[in-house]
Amino acid sequence: MTNTTGFICSCCDSQHPELPMHYSTTAPYVWDESLSGRTDSFLSSDQCVIQAQYYFVKGLVEIPVIGSDDVFSWAVWVSLSRGKFARAANRWDTPGREAEEPYFGWLSTDLSLYSPNTINLKTHVHTRPVGQRPLIELEPTNHPLAVEQRTGITLDRVREIAAAVLHPATDNA
Repeated sequence: MTNTTGFICSCCDSQHPELPMHYSTTAPYVWDESLSGRTDSFLSSDQCVIQAQYYFVKGLVEIPVIGSDDVFSWAVWVSLSRGKFARAANRWDTPGREAEEPYFGWLSTDLSLYSPNTINLKTHVHTRPVGQRPLIELEPTNHPLAVEQRTGITLDRVREIAAAVLHPATDNA
Protein backbone atom coordinates (compact mmCIF):
# COMPACT_ATOMS: atom_id res chain seq x y z
CA MET A 1 0.00 0.00 0.00
CA THR A 2 2.80 2.47 0.75
CA ASN A 3 4.19 4.19 -2.30
CA THR A 4 7.78 2.97 -2.53
CA THR A 5 8.64 4.80 -5.75
CA GLY A 6 9.55 7.91 -3.80
CA PHE A 7 8.97 11.50 -4.79
CA ILE A 8 10.77 14.61 -5.91
CA CYS A 9 10.68 17.04 -3.02
CA SER A 10 9.31 20.50 -3.73
CA CYS A 11 11.60 22.01 -1.07
CA CYS A 12 14.99 20.58 -2.03
CA ASP A 13 14.32 19.26 -5.57
CA SER A 14 15.87 15.94 -4.52
CA GLN A 15 14.48 12.48 -5.14
CA HIS A 16 13.47 10.96 -1.80
CA PRO A 17 13.40 7.14 -1.96
CA GLU A 18 10.05 6.73 -0.22
CA LEU A 19 6.87 8.72 0.24
CA PRO A 20 5.97 8.45 3.94
CA MET A 21 2.32 7.67 4.61
CA HIS A 22 2.55 7.92 8.40
CA TYR A 23 3.98 10.38 10.91
CA SER A 24 4.09 10.10 14.67
CA THR A 25 4.75 12.24 17.70
CA THR A 26 6.46 10.91 20.81
CA ALA A 27 4.48 12.75 23.49
CA PRO A 28 1.50 15.05 24.08
CA TYR A 29 2.34 18.71 23.54
CA VAL A 30 2.23 19.37 27.31
CA TRP A 31 4.81 16.68 28.18
CA ASP A 32 8.12 17.96 29.50
CA GLU A 33 11.21 15.79 30.01
CA SER A 34 11.48 17.10 33.56
CA LEU A 35 8.46 14.87 34.32
CA SER A 36 10.45 11.71 33.55
CA GLY A 37 11.10 9.68 36.68
CA ARG A 38 8.37 11.33 38.74
CA THR A 39 6.07 8.88 40.50
CA ASP A 40 2.95 10.78 39.39
CA SER A 41 3.89 10.94 35.69
CA PHE A 42 4.86 8.52 32.94
CA LEU A 43 5.16 8.33 29.18
CA SER A 44 5.01 5.09 27.20
CA SER A 45 4.55 4.56 23.48
CA ASP A 46 0.76 4.36 23.97
CA GLN A 47 -0.19 6.12 27.21
CA CYS A 48 0.82 9.16 29.21
CA VAL A 49 -0.05 10.54 32.65
CA ILE A 50 1.09 13.95 33.83
CA GLN A 51 1.14 14.70 37.56
CA ALA A 52 -1.72 12.23 38.14
CA GLN A 53 -4.05 14.89 36.70
CA TYR A 54 -3.84 14.66 32.92
CA TYR A 55 -4.35 11.44 30.97
CA PHE A 56 -3.55 10.69 27.33
CA VAL A 57 -3.66 7.84 24.82
CA LYS A 58 -2.04 7.67 21.41
CA GLY A 59 -4.13 6.91 18.35
CA LEU A 60 -4.34 7.45 14.62
CA VAL A 61 -6.04 10.16 12.65
CA GLU A 62 -6.52 8.28 9.39
CA ILE A 63 -7.08 10.11 6.13
CA PRO A 64 -8.03 8.32 2.91
CA VAL A 65 -5.87 9.03 -0.13
CA ILE A 66 -8.20 9.92 -2.99
CA GLY A 67 -8.04 7.58 -5.99
CA SER A 68 -6.26 4.78 -4.11
CA ASP A 69 -6.68 2.23 -1.35
CA ASP A 70 -3.95 3.98 0.67
CA VAL A 71 -4.50 5.66 4.00
CA PHE A 72 -2.34 8.47 5.31
CA SER A 73 -2.12 8.74 9.10
CA TRP A 74 -0.98 10.97 11.90
CA ALA A 75 -0.21 9.22 15.23
CA VAL A 76 -1.44 11.76 17.77
CA TRP A 77 -2.19 12.08 21.47
CA VAL A 78 -5.67 12.64 22.87
CA SER A 79 -6.49 13.63 26.42
CA LEU A 80 -9.16 11.59 28.21
CA SER A 81 -10.94 12.04 31.49
CA ARG A 82 -9.48 10.10 34.40
CA GLY A 83 -12.39 7.63 34.32
CA LYS A 84 -12.21 6.99 30.58
CA PHE A 85 -8.43 6.63 30.74
CA ALA A 86 -8.77 4.10 33.58
CA ARG A 87 -11.37 2.15 31.60
CA ALA A 88 -9.21 2.14 28.47
CA ALA A 89 -6.13 1.12 30.49
CA ASN A 90 -8.03 -1.70 32.23
CA ARG A 91 -9.18 -3.07 28.86
CA TRP A 92 -5.90 -2.39 27.01
CA ASP A 93 -5.06 -6.10 26.57
CA THR A 94 -8.64 -7.44 26.64
CA PRO A 95 -9.89 -9.20 23.51
CA GLY A 96 -13.15 -7.65 22.34
CA ARG A 97 -12.22 -4.19 23.60
CA GLU A 98 -13.23 -2.80 20.19
CA ALA A 99 -16.87 -3.18 21.28
CA GLU A 100 -16.37 -0.23 23.66
CA GLU A 101 -18.30 2.93 22.95
CA PRO A 102 -15.99 5.72 21.70
CA TYR A 103 -14.40 7.91 24.36
CA PHE A 104 -14.58 11.68 24.10
CA GLY A 105 -11.20 13.41 24.10
CA TRP A 106 -9.27 16.52 23.14
CA LEU A 107 -6.52 16.40 20.53
CA SER A 108 -3.25 17.06 22.37
CA THR A 109 -0.80 17.15 19.48
CA ASP A 110 0.26 20.28 17.63
CA LEU A 111 0.39 19.44 13.94
CA SER A 112 2.09 22.65 12.84
CA LEU A 113 1.19 22.15 9.18
CA TYR A 114 -2.40 23.08 9.99
CA SER A 115 -3.87 26.47 10.74
CA PRO A 116 -5.61 27.14 12.96
CA ASN A 117 -3.80 25.08 15.59
CA THR A 118 -4.85 21.45 16.13
CA ILE A 119 -4.61 21.61 19.94
CA ASN A 120 -7.91 20.87 21.68
CA LEU A 121 -9.90 19.79 18.65
CA LYS A 122 -12.80 17.62 19.84
CA THR A 123 -12.38 13.91 19.10
CA HIS A 124 -13.88 10.48 19.60
CA VAL A 125 -11.43 7.71 20.42
CA HIS A 126 -12.53 4.41 18.85
CA THR A 127 -10.85 1.43 20.48
CA ARG A 128 -9.73 -1.26 18.04
CA PRO A 129 -8.64 -4.88 18.52
CA VAL A 130 -5.71 -5.58 20.85
CA GLY A 131 -2.44 -4.60 19.20
CA GLN A 132 -3.97 -1.80 17.11
CA ARG A 133 -3.87 1.86 18.00
CA PRO A 134 -7.23 3.54 18.54
CA LEU A 135 -8.82 5.40 15.64
CA ILE A 136 -9.14 9.12 16.38
CA GLU A 137 -12.23 10.62 14.77
CA LEU A 138 -12.27 14.40 14.70
CA GLU A 139 -15.50 16.28 15.29
CA PRO A 140 -16.84 17.21 11.83
CA THR A 141 -15.91 20.89 11.80
CA ASN A 142 -14.40 23.14 9.14
CA HIS A 143 -10.92 22.75 10.61
CA PRO A 144 -8.61 21.70 7.71
CA LEU A 145 -7.54 18.47 9.47
CA ALA A 146 -11.16 17.48 10.11
CA VAL A 147 -12.06 18.28 6.50
CA GLU A 148 -9.16 16.14 5.24
CA GLN A 149 -10.25 13.24 7.44
CA ARG A 150 -13.79 13.43 6.05
CA THR A 151 -13.03 14.08 2.38
CA GLY A 152 -9.57 12.58 1.87
CA ILE A 153 -6.39 14.02 0.42
CA THR A 154 -4.62 13.69 -2.91
CA LEU A 155 -1.24 12.10 -3.41
CA ASP A 156 0.02 15.62 -4.16
CA ARG A 157 -1.09 16.67 -0.66
CA VAL A 158 0.79 13.68 0.80
CA ARG A 159 3.90 14.90 -1.07
CA GLU A 160 3.32 18.44 0.23
CA ILE A 161 3.10 17.11 3.81
CA ALA A 162 6.26 15.05 3.31
CA ALA A 163 8.19 18.07 2.03
CA ALA A 164 7.01 20.18 4.98
CA VAL A 165 7.87 17.50 7.55
CA LEU A 166 11.26 16.71 6.01
CA HIS A 167 12.15 20.42 5.69
CA PRO A 168 10.44 22.31 8.50
CA ALA A 169 10.36 26.05 8.01
CA THR A 170 12.67 27.97 10.27
CA ASP A 171 12.04 31.43 11.59
CA ASN A 172 15.02 33.57 10.71
CA ALA A 173 13.48 36.85 11.83
